[in-house]
Amino acid sequence: MPEDIETATERTALIPHAAHDRRLSQLQHEQDAEAASIVSSAVTKEEQQLGGSSVGERLPYNDYTTIDWLHDLVKDSYRFRYIQSRHGLRYRLISMFEACSGWIAVAIIGTLTACVAFVVDVATATVSDWKLGYCQRNPLLTREGCCRDTTPLLGSRSGLADDCKHFRVWTDDYAGSFAIYVAMALAFGIVSSSATMLTKRSLPAVTSENDAKTNGVGSSGHSPAAGKVMYMAAGSGIPEIKTILSGFVIPGFLDLKILLVKAFGAIFAVATGMCLGKEGPFVHISTCVGYIVGHWFPKYQENGRKLRELLSAACASGLSVAFGAPIGGVLFSYEEISTYFPRKVLWRAFLCSLFAAIVLKALNPTGTGKLVLFETNYGTDYEPIHYFVFIVLGIAGGVWGGLFCKLNFKWSKWFRSYGLIKKYPVLEVFLVVLATTLLQFPNPLTREPGDIIIKNLLVDCNSELSASSFVCENENQGQDAGKINWSFVGWLIYGTLTKLVLTIITFGCKVPSGVIIPALDAGALFGRLIGQSITSISPGIFAMVGAAAFLAGVSRMTLSLAVIMFELTGQLEYIVPHMIAILVAKWVADAISEEGVYDLAQTVLGHPFLDPDLAISVVRPHNLLAEVLVPPKQTMDEITVHVPLTNKVPQAMLQRKLEQLHARGLMDAGLVLVQVHPQSDIPILQGYISQSELEFGLTKLCPPRSPDRRDFMVRLLGHLIDDDPSPDTLEVDLTPFVDRTPLSICAKAPLEYAVEMFSKLGLRYLCVTEEGTSKLVGVIIKKRLVGYLEHLSEGHEE
Repeated sequence: MPEDIETATERTALIPHAAHDRRLSQLQHEQDAEAASIVSSAVTKEEQQLGGSSVGERLPYNDYTTIDWLHDLVKDSYRFRYIQSRHGLRYRLISMFEACSGWIAVAIIGTLTACVAFVVDVATATVSDWKLGYCQRNPLLTREGCCRDTTPLLGSRSGLADDCKHFRVWTDDYAGSFAIYVAMALAFGIVSSSATMLTKRSLPAVTSENDAKTNGVGSSGHSPAAGKVMYMAAGSGIPEIKTILSGFVIPGFLDLKILLVKAFGAIFAVATGMCLGKEGPFVHISTCVGYIVGHWFPKYQENGRKLRELLSAACASGLSVAFGAPIGGVLFSYEEISTYFPRKVLWRAFLCSLFAAIVLKALNPTGTGKLVLFETNYGTDYEPIHYFVFIVLGIAGGVWGGLFCKLNFKWSKWFRSYGLIKKYPVLEVFLVVLATTLLQFPNPLTREPGDIIIKNLLVDCNSELSASSFVCENENQGQDAGKINWSFVGWLIYGTLTKLVLTIITFGCKVPSGVIIPALDAGALFGRLIGQSITSISPGIFAMVGAAAFLAGVSRMTLSLAVIMFELTGQLEYIVPHMIAILVAKWVADAISEEGVYDLAQTVLGHPFLDPDLAISVVRPHNLLAEVLVPPKQTMDEITVHVPLTNKVPQAMLQRKLEQLHARGLMDAGLVLVQVHPQSDIPILQGYISQSELEFGLTKLCPPRSPDRRDFMVRLLGHLIDDDPSPDTLEVDLTPFVDRTPLSICAKAPLEYAVEMFSKLGLRYLCVTEEGTSKLVGVIIKKRLVGYLEHLSEGHEE
């Protein structure tokens, strides 16, 4: 054990009195390594599952815990100073490894993420093609890989690849092909949803008083109960990752099991042909990889703040492998997901995304040898008159994005509230897959998987390689006749409406899924439709810009989306049209619905998130902290400890306070310490001790009470013990657990001040004091602030 830790451990022992030497020695042996680490760094330990009664005031998000960014900063600084203070070759090597461990970690994360993405990409394409047929040369080959040496993929008019001699369709009969397509899609949907059901977990919570008595547990018991139920592998995972990166904890969400189920489920979910994509799940998968790799390094394993820096960098590699867009992935993590993104995280995210792109290009899952997924070369340029069309596409994308957020929210609240659907999520997936296949198969434009749909719609018909595609043949028929091919226009309208409706009912199903590809599909269909009436340039340009506009309306991405579209298509000269459409779409969508799809999903799923921008828009003028956030008197009485001038309080009183904290149902609250000096009757703030550390101190450091002991005292303030206790009084020093300098704010300060402090400093609690006297007025915890802001937001929307 290091010398510093030994010294800190000695300070936590009982009073050094000759009559108690034997007791002291026994207690010190009971202090394990975790206790020594906590005491030495005075940093909050990981929250333990607590139990108790559920009486008194309760706040939202009882089953979530938070990290304290400032305490983790202190802990990291202590670790750094300790290593730097040691001498010798060993510690010099450790110091060098610590300095470069972050770079090593992100390189490993990018590499592993690319490997997982390769397997998922190849498997998804192969399984998806099984709905149509199989490759005679190798059933594990995709249809495009099977036909690469013969007829190109786009050469098939029917979409059934009947022109490729190596790819054998199940049947040439249309009705038979339709039936097999639907049956296999349903089977894939059931497999994906059933796998997702394996990740059903309950967040830790506190049992109610009645349940505790029924189960034989008293109010002072520690019996964790099931909290909110979550399907960890369902959805894109981006809303949950935003919650985690903002400082909250969702236990088990980034485990290896979730990673494997997410990857497996995404393969079959995308293969069904539903209006979903694997891009969102890739972000979750990369974050899981980052979490697992982070626990290989002591620097990140024991520090929530440092680990979240690594997770922010890992998110970038997820989108990098999803779209072959390494720069866009970095910007996506910065703009859409992360709340804490300093420069060093930017650099490491850049390296992580770079390694992911390099490895994925080497593995070559698409068989093209390129990162660009939808490479285009239109050979024509836009004119100033086309700016108006780009604005129209932006308006359409904004309207769709705003309506999608509202309609999807209403659909989730209505349809998924039915008992049968809520009890059997697989049934919902079955119904959605059935509706999707019945509506999409008859249309040759929507029969393919989502990424193939975009590839077909972005095609330039002036290219000889694309002249035989279904899209170009229909467009050329109209141009040869000198008029619009209305049958093809009908397919485009039908495809656009189908995608819009199906995306609304699909997003939120209990399968791994994302909304990026469906939004791009709908926008590309609508853009190609608009391009039918404009013959001066290729309609594929409008499909490309329309795809960006619709995704911007749904997600509210701006800068990252513009870069992603450039990296997706390789069309640098169309950055300006993309920027116009994206900005217009965002403005229009914000006017209809303030929340984007990921913010909306956080609301639907009930995940806490502190958004300072939202707070500014909903906080009423002249709202003061003391008026809206200070807990009621009963709560303040429960969490306040009046420390006498002797700085010692009975153990029984602290135990009672701890039980009251359990009763409130909060897993990361605490007690505030005040002291009244003889010169005044004002309770002055002296410190704060968290609930988990208080419980740890009372259970690990304090010996059990015995009948022959009259009293047991706990020292909460001060480090030196001058008085000589009586032989029948035993005392323990918990001052290292106390935060002697808790951040405080004036009671008359505007509410916006507290929002900024919690969001920018990553606070877990904030003490409120009276102006001029420093009298303690109240304590605000992060959950109280988040709950209050959401209440204001609901009232604002109404």
